[in-house]
Amino acid sequence: MKRTQKKKIITKYAKHDKDTGSAQVQIAILTTRINELTEHLKQHKKDNHSRRGLLLLVGKRRKLLAYVKTNQPELYEEVIKKLELRK
Repeated sequence: MKRTQKKKIITKYAKHDKDTGSAQVQIAILTTRINELTEHLKQHKKDNHSRRGLLLLVGKRRKLLAYVKTNQPELYEEVIKKLELRK
């Protein structure tokens, strides 16, 4: 992921100007990386090192989503809709 793409994601999901580490921003960045790795693995089926990294990212995103769901349910619903995670 390039720096400019990451900045766009941060500005889209940030609560305020200097927000770079809130849960919703982290979830959005992880989702983008997960989507990129998924596309990579469609072409390179035997790349097990990247597959392990993908599984780690998915686990990290799942933990962040669980945190947001318990502490801010309305924000959870908003993030899910914006990122189109659950259909």
